[in-house]
Amino acid sequence: MIFDTHAHLNAHQYKEDLESVIQKSKNENVTNILVVGFDKETISSAIEIAENNEGIYAGIGWHPVDAIDFKDEHLVWIEELTNNPKVIAIGEIGLDYYWDKSPKDVQLEVFKKQINLAKKVKLPIIIHNRDATKDVLDTLIMENAEQVGGIMHCFNGSIETAQICMDLGFYLSIGGPVTFKNAVNLQKVVEQIPLDRLLVETDCPYLTPHPFRGKRNDPSYIKHIVRKIADIKNITFEEVAEATTSNAIKLLNINKVL
Repeated sequence: MIFDTHAHLNAHQYKEDLESVIQKSKNENVTNILVVGFDKETISSAIEIAENNEGIYAGIGWHPVDAIDFKDEHLVWIEELTNNPKVIAIGEIGLDYYWDKSPKDVQLEVFKKQINLAKKVKLPIIIHNRDATKDVLDTLIMENAEQVGGIMHCFNGSIETAQICMDLGFYLSIGGPVTFKNAVNLQKVVEQIPLDRLLVETDCPYLTPHPFRGKRNDPSYIKHIVRKIADIKNITFEEVAEATTSNAIKLLNINKVL
């Protein structure tokens, strides 16, 4: 059993072969997938995919890059959608200072609103962080995000950052970059993070792990991430798969999902 905690099966790259991609993943023992929606279109499609497939769930939130387009009516809409039992997280939300579509103050406002929504509906949050670590951590602390905890999506920070996140009740989700030859720092951090605080993800169709880097990613490739973590920690593939799946089920309250 492997749980892919961040996938974009709602992306246009799967328009022609979504069913076969899902079946391929099942054949590779990927038993659970969290499909993430980040704007109006992808939120709706994430829920649709989740409703139509056993073992697939939806995370819904407004991406920081598109914060400039966010309106209070979207917040109300997202809250209403959380009544769906297949919706198990708020996200991906956070801050992105790499792209400049949305001003920082706008991103921060939208981020805070969604953290408080998550606390209201009692769902964990999925954090997107690009070039904004200090502001992300400061906001999580200021808004008492430890009340819900969540996932640091595609974590690639320092062990000091990892410790702050874990102290706030967050899990560190590791993606394809851990398999890259130049990911020495990330590999050292993964070695130090306790197994009971790790998750795995593909972020497909992006960040395809070695040896398929450059090709379209899909959840079936998550085994290469699991194997790399096992090698780093000098434990078995099965131990990593079992632990990260158990962590995801615990955090996301899967046993409560119908």
